[in-house]
Amino acid sequence: MDNIKFFKSLADDTRLRCVLLIHQEKELCVCELTEALDTIQPKISRHLAQLRSSGVLLDRRQGQWIFYQIHPELPQWAKDVIEHTYQNSKEYIATSSSRLKIMGERPNRQASVCC
Repeated sequence: MDNIKFFKSLADDTRLRCVLLIHQEKELCVCELTEALDTIQPKISRHLAQLRSSGVLLDRRQGQWIFYQIHPELPQWAKDVIEHTYQNSKEYIATSSSRLKIMGERPNRQASVCC
């Protein structure tokens, strides 16, 4: 993992919120992130594609859903950065986290693969 690429991928507000919410929930799909961030689906999908191509996220398909998780093969220093940022940013994602908790019709996870 290139550290410059890693930090650039987290430099955008939407991407950072996605990563922190995914870290908190272990995995989320596009519809959950769209609801949590109150943002349109194409914008979320574009940011998730960037995070996946930079190696920060890993996706898995389950039926019609694609779930995203923090890539389990990230170097430990990168996982530590995400964890430390999450621990110090709970207020930053509080509104998004609340929106996610009250979301109805969330997709069921079957064989969840978490890091």
